[in-house]
Amino acid sequence: QVHIVESGGGLVQSGESLRLSCVAAASGYSLDRYAMAWFRQAPGQEREALSCISGSDGSAAYSDSIKGRFTISRDNAKNTAYLQMNNLKPEDTGDYYCAVDNYYCSDVTLFRDWSYWGQGTQVTVSS
Repeated sequence: QVHIVESGGGLVQSGESLRLSCVAAASGYSLDRYAMAWFRQAPGQEREALSCISGSDGSAAYSDSIKGRFTISRDNAKNTAYLQMNNLKPEDTGDYYCAVDNYYCSDVTLFRDWSYWGQGTQVTVSS
């Protein structure tokens, strides 16, 4: 069983920044080698993969929609992944979800199905 909790969402104005956090924990085993990922679901739209990061070497992948503005990172000692979001735009509004799976993060695995999910944190960007 993997327990995931996201935090850091809120209401910001266009151009501002937010940092989301995702804490993941498993019963009886380490998630250090599991990839962690961020997804977004805008109102009325399908969930969109944004970024992932490997546990073993920190390699990351990004979707084109956020490349250059968002940065993913992780701290294995804290079982936490972060999503630094800069220059936020109204179209970044949505529910942001963290996911974990036994993947090596790549441009391919980012868009695969992920096994474990958090409940999400809401981000609203006003214009």
